[in-house]
Amino acid sequence: MQVTELSAEGLKRSFSVVVPAAEIEATRDKRLAALGRDLRIPGFRPGKVPMSVVKKRYGTAVTGEVLEEQVQTATRELLTDRGLRPALQPKVELVGEFGEGQDLSFNIEMEVLPEIPMPDFSGIELERPRAEPSEEEVQKALDGLAARNAKLEDVTEERPAAKGDMVVADFVGRLVEGEGDEATVGEPFPGGTASDMPIEVGGEGFIPGFTEGLEGIRPGETRKVRVSFPEGYGSAELAGKPAEFEITAKALKTRAAAPADDEFAKSLGLESAEKLREELKKSIQSEYDSLTRLRVKRALLDQLADRADFPVPEGMVEAEFGQIWPRVEEDRKAGRLDPEDAGKDEETLRAEYRKIAERRIRLGLLLSEIGRTNNIQVGQDELFQAMRREATRYPGQEKQVFEFFQKNPQALENLRAPIFEEKVVDFMLELAKVTDTTVAPSELQAA
Repeated sequence: MQVTELSAEGLKRSFSVVVPAAEIEATRDKRLAALGRDLRIPGFRPGKVPMSVVKKRYGTAVTGEVLEEQVQTATRELLTDRGLRPALQPKVELVGEFGEGQDLSFNIEMEVLPEIPMPDFSGIELERPRAEPSEEEVQKALDGLAARNAKLEDVTEERPAAKGDMVVADFVGRLVEGEGDEATVGEPFPGGTASDMPIEVGGEGFIPGFTEGLEGIRPGETRKVRVSFPEGYGSAELAGKPAEFEITAKALKTRAAAPADDEFAKSLGLESAEKLREELKKSIQSEYDSLTRLRVKRALLDQLADRADFPVPEGMVEAEFGQIWPRVEEDRKAGRLDPEDAGKDEETLRAEYRKIAERRIRLGLLLSEIGRTNNIQVGQDELFQAMRREATRYPGQEKQVFEFFQKNPQALENLRAPIFEEKVVDFMLELAKVTDTTVAPSELQAA
């Protein structure tokens, strides 16, 4: 194999590779000979099929396989011999058309990973804000839990439905054609009819305006409520269209929150009300600890980004930008951009988000190199735990989830990557100067 470097600009490399025809022919003939020993063709004894017949029947296919293998082998040897680490899959392009008795010539183009200097972790100084839940927060969580577990009781007094009440109702929905006095109501549309449906007055989960239109309704009363389906509604036949619902209230119920006592705690599988409060406090503390982790991790990555000064492969930046920009475009067209982005033109937004893509790639390469240099690895037990957590999201399909990850290396890598990143972050936090500070929960949440 003859290798010639064609260019080396920045992180880009280009090579010309020539594999001698004799090497290709020797490999092909050896493959055909092995095939002929096992070939069964009428008129010939097993293992006695003439090479000319084997070559005529299978020569083209075997030659194609050999050429593909030669390209892959030559590429691997080139990377190994020259100590190159490609950032992305190298691009291979054949030079001319390969013919019988000819050398195989092809070019290889790639971007290589840069030399990444290790930062001085001891020079990184961070504040780690911590917060603890107050008794008021625990009580609020307890009250909310009791409200969510409240039992529905019939309203015995004669009164109209108020916000928060539950109305048991039948309803029929019909699309509205036209506007104003000329508007007409059509036939019921699929999925727009229900019986004995409990509906919270002013609650969420229905079309905007639907539950609000029930305020003041009484059992036995029939009311027509006009609404409009959101533009982004799941059904294209209904999205953005006006509709009228004819609703008949059959019963009125109200929630009766259970007292947060020992009996309530036992109904949730805990020993006592005090134990319930402890568990709620732990849960809130866990949320605060997660926010603390996000804060200190972001501060760490910001400092690393300021210290990281090395070129990044353009192909990786383009790929990352290609993941980011479609979502930005979608938000821009839908008017969902952040206020700081809303007034910017497309050219400015593209430039800014390309910088974000470059920052992500640079930090990703730095974290990967830190992990590689310090032999930080993700163990099989950690991967198994991640797969098990993922499987719990699909009750009854746990076996299929495990099989999916076992058969799809890229999906497994998507589980491995965040675990690896967190372990690298932990490694750096151990070496950095981290000062714990106490903050109010509101300050932690606001940030």
